[in-house]
Amino acid sequence: MILSVSRRTDISAFYFDWFLNRLEEGYLCVKNPLNARQVGRVALNEKSIDCIVFWTKNPENALPKLDRLGGYMYYFQYTLNPYGSHIEKNVPPLEQRIETFKKLSEKIGKERVIWRYDPIFMTEELDAAYHLEKFKQLSEALGSHTGTVVIGVLTYYRKIKKNMEALSCREITEKELALLIPRLKEIAGRHGLGIYCCADELNLGRFGIEPGRCIDHRLIARLLGEEVELKKDKNQRAACRCVESIDVGAYNTCRHGCRYCYANQSEAFAAENYKMHDPGAPLLAGELRENDIVMERKVIKYAGTGCGLQPANH
Repeated sequence: MILSVSRRTDISAFYFDWFLNRLEEGYLCVKNPLNARQVGRVALNEKSIDCIVFWTKNPENALPKLDRLGGYMYYFQYTLNPYGSHIEKNVPPLEQRIETFKKLSEKIGKERVIWRYDPIFMTEELDAAYHLEKFKQLSEALGSHTGTVVIGVLTYYRKIKKNMEALSCREITEKELALLIPRLKEIAGRHGLGIYCCADELNLGRFGIEPGRCIDHRLIARLLGEEVELKKDKNQRAACRCVESIDVGAYNTCRHGCRYCYANQSEAFAAENYKMHDPGAPLLAGELRENDIVMERKVIKYAGTGCGLQPANH
């Protein structure tokens, strides 16, 4: 089983103690995002978990507690953008996040810290020249501390439309893509970074950027030292190449307040759910109710068992 921790919220920044408590307790519960009455109970132990993938903008709180993960294999998808607090409201200053990135890399190794420059979008201020200059600066700062950068172009989900219009955000033109993407690849290469794109809906492959997999069976196999092949995750959008995982987060719980976030309906809603968080509870936010239907999630241990060795979609 691969645990995704989490696409839906930043557990490393806000709920890491809860996650550690759940590992020690041996299980957690996660609500079905499409039906709140349906709750999955997920068994957690070294016999069931092959790898944990953390998604974060700020793992500073988690950094001194990583030793409590013991023998679990894990890696981080670390989003580090050069946007100001008017866009990413509650993330620490850029220099602080760069230093945290370096500390994390030094602690667990550069192969296990993936830099995400994501999402890329355009405003009058954030034009192609801005992105090229900031990407260059960040590549210089991070190039010795990771081997991989993942870029992504903003998807205009309906729920973020109002926020992005308030920033005078506009879609990237073909001309801008043709200028920007090859230059990003050139800059990344100059600093020893392999560059990939997340969910290549715009066919960035025509500019020489290979589609990546954020939850990547190839990286997991290298980290585990054995072959692990998994199917594409059918629950993700068509362009996503991530392999199967179980996400343990909850929507409407992230406190970063990013204007482009698809995982929160509103900052106020996320704040209310945060108040319902109990670090000792099975659920990330709220309590199990009498009418909840709790079902044991089927988990498969892939590495070391010969199970699940299925061809991934390449």
